[in-house]
Amino acid sequence: MNLANRLCGIAVLALAASGAVPSADAQTSQYPALPSETPAQFTPPTAILDYERRDVMIPMRDGVRLHSVILLPKALVDAHGAKHAAMLLTRTPYDATALTSHAASTHLGPILEGYDNAANVIVEDGYIRVVQDIRGKYGSEGDFVMNRPVHGPQNPTPVDESTDTYDTIDWLVKNVPESNGKVGILGISYNGFLPLMALYHPHPALKVAVPMNPMVDGWMGDDWFHNGAFREQNMPYVLEQEATRGNMAKWFTSDFDDFETYMKAGSAGELGRERGLEQVGFWRKILAHPSYDAFWSDQAVDKVLAQYYEHASMIPTMLVASLWDQEDIYGAIAVYKAIKPLDKNGDVHLVIGPWHHGQEIGDGSSLGAIRFNSDTGLFFRQHILRPFLAKYLMDDAPQTDLPAVWAFKTGSDEWEKLASWPSGCPSGCAVTPTPLYLTAGLGLSFADPKTSEPANSGSEFDAYISDPAKPVPYRRRPAQPIGYDLPLTWPEWLVDDQREQSGRTDVLTYTSDVLTEPVQISGQPVAHLVASTSGTDSDWVVKLIDVYPDEVADQPDLGGYELMISADIFRGRYRESLAVPHAIPSNVPLEYKFLLPTANHVFLPGHRIMVQVQSSWFPLYDRNPQTFVPNIFWARPGDYQKAEQKVWHAPAHQSYIELPLVKAGS
Repeated sequence: MNLANRLCGIAVLALAASGAVPSADAQTSQYPALPSETPAQFTPPTAILDYERRDVMIPMRDGVRLHSVILLPKALVDAHGAKHAAMLLTRTPYDATALTSHAASTHLGPILEGYDNAANVIVEDGYIRVVQDIRGKYGSEGDFVMNRPVHGPQNPTPVDESTDTYDTIDWLVKNVPESNGKVGILGISYNGFLPLMALYHPHPALKVAVPMNPMVDGWMGDDWFHNGAFREQNMPYVLEQEATRGNMAKWFTSDFDDFETYMKAGSAGELGRERGLEQVGFWRKILAHPSYDAFWSDQAVDKVLAQYYEHASMIPTMLVASLWDQEDIYGAIAVYKAIKPLDKNGDVHLVIGPWHHGQEIGDGSSLGAIRFNSDTGLFFRQHILRPFLAKYLMDDAPQTDLPAVWAFKTGSDEWEKLASWPSGCPSGCAVTPTPLYLTAGLGLSFADPKTSEPANSGSEFDAYISDPAKPVPYRRRPAQPIGYDLPLTWPEWLVDDQREQSGRTDVLTYTSDVLTEPVQISGQPVAHLVASTSGTDSDWVVKLIDVYPDEVADQPDLGGYELMISADIFRGRYRESLAVPHAIPSNVPLEYKFLLPTANHVFLPGHRIMVQVQSSWFPLYDRNPQTFVPNIFWARPGDYQKAEQKVWHAPAHQSYIELPLVKAGS
């Protein structure tokens, strides 16, 4: 810079300091701008696209407007406004723009490839695709409430997800002239919870719903708790979903191993306080409602819909469940059990597939190390979802007889069409609840030990020390955070090999003899665990496992593999009442009875059946201090104590797993 320019700059600074700033014209003359190469507004070309995109704000009854993306194949868009196609709606808290912008393409298919879009069905069958931000998220107005309850005790306002869906469909059928006036709604997870809300006082134009892996009851067995044990690895989700409208706030990580992060904090409450989570409304509700009180039971969707359908006709509905759903394994089956008995016209259908959470819209040929004999996800989309949607949405669709239940049978790897669930097989067999007993010597047997075992055959119980300072990891360390993108393998944890847990001294492992004939189960196993603890509170984890032969010819890496078929956790303080916790009497054998997730599996000859019992599953679930405290979220370091745990198999205190055994008809 030369001397003249320096003096000029000094003069400008002096004028600025004195308040006498040069005019804009004077500044421009001294510092001319290089013209920007960015237009004030860029308008993408649309003539080359094979679809039309409409971004609209749809008004709700209370004046709030919800951002919605409407995608139409251009073949439907003509000057005459002819009515051609049905609309497929998904409502979401996960950004409607992102869910409809998976690629920069001139074709509709690629922009829909990805989460919650069964793209091939949508594109090939010519549906109008609608994706909407729910209130309070991304481009929509209003306030966000996690799983906003229907109008009632937990929501005194006149609006909920049911009314928002009704108002959305009402606007669509009146303002999208290319549609045939028929609407279907589908979605996965949170987006699967929302189709269930659409079934509550539905709009007349809603003709079909497909809730896939839906959130239904967050305390009983979906995202937030399982039988009272808190799923603390979901804390980052709560923060990111609620802290900002556009999910901009992120969870702070402090360790590569999530195990260390959650251990260092102590209790989940302390970890939330460290991360600023108490600023978030839903977290404060979780802290205030650790038990199954009215806050949870009032908004349990299975209960809400069962009450509604006692006096209402049903919308054709296909509930989709995944056998290894690592997030919402409870919801779809719970809704089916609640509303199917009220189904007078055969409108409620169920699909059970061998998938992780949401895998039905992706590649379903394998899950972790487990391979299937076909792409089960593609089969679902082409042969189950497609004809189901077409039957109710297409004006000229051929009438198709749809089975009540499609169920994939793992082990033998085959799809079955069933008349009901659980029914075991298409014909000629029945499901019979059958005890599988835990026996002395860490064995399993279908024979009743009271009559089959000689007296004094062994100890009346098996014992282990549960130490909260050394909890049992739910998978091999380092524990990964929840995530779907490689190298994270969160979707696979339910099919992880359980051999590492078998070798721990704080895990009891019961194993059957080698099977000489197939053993098929269809339905929900029930744990009847008779156990005692030296503490005053305890968690109990029960896992039903298929043990592969020592060598597997076509897949050597499965030799001796221990595959979880059904597993869950129960928090002991809720043995007497889910709503009111009670301390456990120390050293007293008590029965803990709880349902395990649905299975449809064949234990093949040459395999063995295994049951594992443990008292922690960390850091997926928070640690039980094993000392009774009013609220485990605020357990103090001194509350966490070792306990001697005993699992009983004495004649008077017999532990067993009640299996839904499929037996041939007489």
